[in-house]
Amino acid sequence: MSALPRPLAAAADRLRRASLRQRLALLLLPLLLLVTCVELWMTRHDALEAANAAYDRSVLGALKSIDANISTASGGLAVELPYTLFEFFELTASGQVYFRVATSDGLVELGSADLPEPAGELVPGVPVFYDASYFGESVRFAAYRRDLDRTPAGSRGRSVLIQVGESTRSRQEFTSRFVRRAALRDGLVLALLLLSTAVALAAALRPLTRLARELQARKADDLTRIDETDLPADIRPLVEAVNQQMSRTQELVAQQRRFLDDASHQLRTHLTTLQMQVDYAQREQDPAKVGTALEALGVEIGRVTRSTQQLLALGRSDTVSLAFAEVELEPLLREVAVALLPLARAKHIDLGIHPPASGLRAVADAGLLREALSNLVVNAIAYTPARGTITLLAGAEQRGWRITVEDDGPGLSEAECAALGQRFVRGARAGKGGSGLGLAIARSIAQRHQGDLELKAREGTRGLHATLWWPVRSA
Repeated sequence: MSALPRPLAAAADRLRRASLRQRLALLLLPLLLLVTCVELWMTRHDALEAANAAYDRSVLGALKSIDANISTASGGLAVELPYTLFEFFELTASGQVYFRVATSDGLVELGSADLPEPAGELVPGVPVFYDASYFGESVRFAAYRRDLDRTPAGSRGRSVLIQVGESTRSRQEFTSRFVRRAALRDGLVLALLLLSTAVALAAALRPLTRLARELQARKADDLTRIDETDLPADIRPLVEAVNQQMSRTQELVAQQRRFLDDASHQLRTHLTTLQMQVDYAQREQDPAKVGTALEALGVEIGRVTRSTQQLLALGRSDTVSLAFAEVELEPLLREVAVALLPLARAKHIDLGIHPPASGLRAVADAGLLREALSNLVVNAIAYTPARGTITLLAGAEQRGWRITVEDDGPGLSEAECAALGQRFVRGARAGKGGSGLGLAIARSIAQRHQGDLELKAREGTRGLHATLWWPVRSA
């Protein structure tokens, strides 16, 4: 589509930025003006029709009066004009009155001989009204033709044409006065409508104004629900949506506060341990004991580094935008297994994959999925005894895709399977190096994909199934 011209684009931009009152005024005012103009046009049309009907009856009365006074008894064509009627007619018409009586052959004629005749052929006995110009003046005529009892002397015409006309000045003045009065009346009504609309808008928008004042008066950390008691029904869905968003924000703030509290406690523990080991190494004079202290210091630095990386990964899994794309699962399993193979070999653990169906593809965020799988494998390596086995599997089922890490370690109880995966929650067999974040990261990533992490003991043998699953979606 082509861009709007600059003036129209500027007007549309101003309309978008205008307040609700201004928008309603800009929309209602042209509509009310249009309705007023249409009503005035209809009033003028009706007034003109009414004036024509009234004045035409007067013209028709004069025509019939002349017709009633036509006589051929004397042998010629005689008309006794009703002068009193004509005088009254001229007063009501506020202008000149014209008449003409003529035989069909035009040889006998009374009145104004050059009056314009109607355009079509007249039907005897049926009066016709028409407008014409006479001496530069607009005149309304009535014409009527009827048969004569006998032919007048000097003429062969068997019918007579009667015409009566009056100036349209009076009816035009009447219509103009009527329209002016209607315009004044409609202008007053329009002003009253605008005033009443402004008052109604102010009353209708008062709850919004009150709501805005209440929200502006709130403190920055006040996320309590907005009271919906006295709000109009049209505003309640918006307020309900705002309340839902505030509830979600409140939950997110509480979650982040808990995360910060737990993370600060975790890091504070590591830093305290590091400080104690440094103090011990500084006090010790025996080189062997100093070396032991430095070795312990290195181990603790490794632990705090791992905890920090997990905290950053957990924060990223909670906040990063998901980039969904098609991911081939077999290369993903192989990549994670190869990356963590040295860690597994250090404990003489057999780390391998069970290749899924060829070309199996899932829709997910590949980076986050790799992070979740890596944490599950690292967790399995940490708790699987030496010369154990860890297998990575992937597949698809009715509810969605799944990635499983299977080990033959000590396993978990049902209570531990239900509890683990929460932040900083550790199992009963967890050593000093664990922080309780690996499974939490995996679960957070699965939930971001609308899925979950499932922990289940292996049937008939030792070990654990840790399964990430998420529903099928289009790319």
